[in-house]
Amino acid sequence: MTTTRYDSDEEGSGWLIFAGTILGLAGIMRIIDAFWAFGYHGNLPAGLQDGVLGDNVKNYGWVWLFVGIILLVSSFFVIVRLQLARWIGFIAAAIGGLSAMTWMPYYPVWSLVYIALAVLVFYALARYGGRLDAGRQTS
Repeated sequence: MTTTRYDSDEEGSGWLIFAGTILGLAGIMRIIDAFWAFGYHGNLPAGLQDGVLGDNVKNYGWVWLFVGIILLVSSFFVIVRLQLARWIGFIAAAIGGLSAMTWMPYYPVWSLVYIALAVLVFYALARYGGRLDAGRQTS
């Protein structure tokens, strides 16, 4: 009995699949957050009383929905090696890593995990997300 394994001659394809997967999961989580915000009917948390997007949680829901859709589309395009998605992935990984630092006092382990994932996504996109040159093309 033989087993087939995903084999790709393309250097770094595993890293790009990893980066695309993490971006996709982040997009799904943002969309879930958006649905939560749309359905939330309780009192506004104290930290959002004077928030950047106002005091309506639905405003945040629209932003989260928009960001989630961008991350999902970007994750697909990273896997198929579209350059625009690489740059969106850079921005998303940087913002994700930096925003995780604000949660460090409350959730230190998860913040460090989130920062590490952002760094790995950034590495994958920086190292392997570029255009294929003649020496790296698959046959």
